[in-house]
Amino acid sequence: MKNLLILGAGTAGTMMANHLRHKMSKNDWNITIVDQYKTHYYQPGFLFLPFDTYTEDQVRKDKKKFIPKGVNYIQKKIEKIIHTENKVVLEDETLNYDILIVATGAKIAPEQVDGMNGPNWHKNVFDFYTFEGSLALRNYLREFKGGKMVVHFTEMPIKCPVAPLEFVFLADSYFRKKGMRDKVELTYVTPLGGAFTKPKATAALSYLLKEKNIKVVTDFAIESVDNDNNQILDYEGREVPYDVLVTVPTNMGDDLIKRSGMGDDLNFVPTNHFTLQSEVAKNIFVIGDASNVPASKAGSVAHFQAETLTDNILLYIDGKPLKEEFDGHANCFIETGNGKGLLIDFNYKQEPVEGKFPFPVVGPMSLLKETRLNHFGKMAFKWIYWNMLLKGIAIPFVSRNMSKLGKKLN
Repeated sequence: MKNLLILGAGTAGTMMANHLRHKMSKNDWNITIVDQYKTHYYQPGFLFLPFDTYTEDQVRKDKKKFIPKGVNYIQKKIEKIIHTENKVVLEDETLNYDILIVATGAKIAPEQVDGMNGPNWHKNVFDFYTFEGSLALRNYLREFKGGKMVVHFTEMPIKCPVAPLEFVFLADSYFRKKGMRDKVELTYVTPLGGAFTKPKATAALSYLLKEKNIKVVTDFAIESVDNDNNQILDYEGREVPYDVLVTVPTNMGDDLIKRSGMGDDLNFVPTNHFTLQSEVAKNIFVIGDASNVPASKAGSVAHFQAETLTDNILLYIDGKPLKEEFDGHANCFIETGNGKGLLIDFNYKQEPVEGKFPFPVVGPMSLLKETRLNHFGKMAFKWIYWNMLLKGIAIPFVSRNMSKLGKKLN
């Protein structure tokens, strides 16, 4: 028997376990997935938890519930990958593998910015990229009486690049519903030259920030968080004061990657952008946030990657050339508040453009336009995530590669 080992039972790792168990011979291959944590979090829900849109139980479930029968599940800490020996060292045992899939994700690293995780961390300086941070922020906002709220992200890449912008839109809507928007000054601070990560989207959608009276500070390379004076400072000496800071710290790959000598400066694994085979060893593949591919670190991307990676692992087993197929496809709903949302569809080469999705002409979803239907699509994704995406069930009419049909590409 040969061994396929998956490290990480988050979104990407769980999808791969479900895909491969149905397609690999049970007589020839053992499949094992390892993760030290027992809880699976619906991370898109962390955006909504601070605003009491979701409850705690709606964003967390037991990981074992989503691991398919026939896959060995080990809940232990992973100490090190010894890729030269095809071994993975756990806290109290060593596993051998013939094929390794790294799906160890990304995490926030507030310690990378001076003062960010200082004495006011989760008091009036919050993240919403962790369950703990999102929950602490929810409790704070329930008692918030008004003042300066600064929404900020440190640097790219981050998980779900549009999430900080979504947060500031939802904050605007939240405070309006509470009848206190006039008491809150909202400022969006970005290291980029515009509000959106893609230039064409920035040009098309900047009106939303003006319409909602949200101040924007661009090209802000944060140097430190001043906890004593409640302000953030950049390397040019600019200061942005706050009463409450909602920040997205630097995102990094798991420390395991550093311990194993396999990552770049941010602990992301160098990976072929099109095949998802690692550049470390031919029998190591990488999926989701753990890789350094220049695609969005989002669940939809991992979903598209999983389909290509499943095919490529089967081709690898058969000794055939891998498909150079994955095109960086990302499909993302953006909450804009007040029951509306945007939908963007793009890949490595193509920026978001207007058009219809998933069917040309008829849609029914509109791309790069604010609609109520796009908001419902965003909210419906939670059901799709728990009941289809994690289980490796194909989402109808959505191709793994970006379709150009129905899009205004000029």
